[in-house]
Amino acid sequence: MPTVAIIGLGYVGLPLALQFARSGIKTIGIDIDDSKVESLKCGENYIQHLDATDLPDLLQSEQFDVDTDPARISDCDSVILCLPTPLNKNREPDLSYVLNTAQSLAPHLQKGTLLVLESTTYPGTTENELRNTLEKGSALTAGSDFHLAFSPEREDPGNLENHLSSIPKVVGALTPACLDRACALYAHVVKEVIPVSSCRVAEATKLLENIFRSVNIALVNELKQVYTKLDIDIWEVIEAAKTKPFGFMPFYPGPGLGGHCIPIDPFYLAWKAREVDQPTRFIELAGEINTAMPAYVIKQVAKALNHHGKALKNSKVLILGLAYKPDVDDDRESASYILMDLLREWDAQISYYDPHIPTIRPGRHQSHWAQIESVSWNRETLTTFDAVIIATAHSSIDYDKLASWSDCIIDTRNAMATIDTEPNQVWKA
Repeated sequence: MPTVAIIGLGYVGLPLALQFARSGIKTIGIDIDDSKVESLKCGENYIQHLDATDLPDLLQSEQFDVDTDPARISDCDSVILCLPTPLNKNREPDLSYVLNTAQSLAPHLQKGTLLVLESTTYPGTTENELRNTLEKGSALTAGSDFHLAFSPEREDPGNLENHLSSIPKVVGALTPACLDRACALYAHVVKEVIPVSSCRVAEATKLLENIFRSVNIALVNELKQVYTKLDIDIWEVIEAAKTKPFGFMPFYPGPGLGGHCIPIDPFYLAWKAREVDQPTRFIELAGEINTAMPAYVIKQVAKALNHHGKALKNSKVLILGLAYKPDVDDDRESASYILMDLLREWDAQISYYDPHIPTIRPGRHQSHWAQIESVSWNRETLTTFDAVIIATAHSSIDYDKLASWSDCIIDTRNAMATIDTEPNQVWKA
């Protein structure tokens, strides 16, 4: 049986590491964050939606171990990188997390080791930038001395129907031998492995999956604005359209895109396409539409407050939901933070409620909001706000109570559709 090291124990790496360990494979999780490693060593799971009740047993059986030392990969015959690939301030790919980590791992890379990148990136990253960094730091040659592959992560946080083991795994590699090794590794933890002809194809597959979503979300976001002007409810239209048994797939509007994939991945391909002088007008237009949605929501907030005889300036506004999707504690790239930034520009007084995020954690784009705590969920607190914006529709929130506690609700998720409300109490945005 192989021994595998998972580098990066976040929303992708930790579930993958636990799945390998549960499958009987000796697994070492490595992360530079001391707090994560110490929590795991104590048997504490820091990802709320992840079922890790067997973590203490896996640690005790030595099936799973955690560390901060990159040298531990010398004990492993397989290494999987699950690291962030954000955009910089100019919306250009930032590979620093991947390449800096590769640089630290390279001196410990052994002959015959398989190294797989799972981080979403543009086509060519694995066989060019990553390969060069590893070869330079290890004096080994990819494809002959060590195996190199790419397999895009397909995590769906909070979706209990899509378990990691049941989601087919696409794998591309540098050589046929590399592909055989990578496919054999993933066959231990997933039911179906989908081999493709190269790392580039696998990288492009992940981008296609997320660009497909970005473009379709942009379409319904644009239609939402058009249909609102025509006094048509986009949500009712979507419900009717999805009864068609062929040729239609429902996508839903919102206050903007969130998560580590959809707001970022299309720009990775657009950036790479410019390198070969190929415009990506369709992709970039979708990005522009989705990026503009928070500003549209704020306009609706101002209209709703105006109807109630109040100005947005100095109004007390509650953001309901910080996570980028329902029922998780993942707030990466959440549109809620953009809403908060825009509200601050209007001098609004901003608070938030999220049962999954009691305190805002430092992050790449929300450090200026860090340590702010969620308000309490009760009548006394909610009635003090001039407006409530439903940004994330957590299932645990009692929307009937919200209707009885707030006179001005801006609903970006259609969460109030089945709730009895008064005229002009709920404004869709």
